[in-house]
Amino acid sequence: MQFRNTQGGYGSVAIAFHWTMAVLIAGLFVAGKYMTGLDPMAPDTFALYQWHKSFGFLVLALAVVRLAWRFANPSPRLPDGMPTVERIAAHLGHAGLYALLLALPLSGWLMVSASPWGIPTVLFDVLPVPHLPVPGALGGKAEAEALLKELHEILGFALLALVVLHVAAALKHHFINRDTVLRRMVSTSPASAAKNRTS
Repeated sequence: MQFRNTQGGYGSVAIAFHWTMAVLIAGLFVAGKYMTGLDPMAPDTFALYQWHKSFGFLVLALAVVRLAWRFANPSPRLPDGMPTVERIAAHLGHAGLYALLLALPLSGWLMVSASPWGIPTVLFDVLPVPHLPVPGALGGKAEAEALLKELHEILGFALLALVVLHVAAALKHHFINRDTVLRRMVSTSPASAAKNRTS
């Protein structure tokens, strides 16, 4: 099995990161929209918020590890003949995705830290997480929480928009350009083939 990336495709580790985080992000977005419409005092709502926070921290940790793995591995080449504008858009899109994968859970962490309720965060009912210091420039706790809640929601929709563009670009490459861009994120075969050609 091809674990590491090559110039021709992604290894199994990068592919596992990609799809695990895709599933987590989709679940967090759906749960986030659902739980905001629930009675905040209901026991089930509290439990759902705790699970949302737990998986949000998991996404943050995976994003950091994934970035480290990306720096330790070569990025597969973009297809030959790809227009410069599309190349720039691809690089900006990936940078934006990584930035939002870090900023979104961090904004949520700041939001619960600013809450006047002072509710502790315990990841998966096991690991307590301390609150972050909230900048005084954001005002009192209630004002800071409201501002950070709005920011968290905006970042969530921004991530959703980038994911939609990301999927659309992958489908374009697969069905219109007919290159390996999508296939190399679902299989290590392109990565292995490129390694075999250079060995």
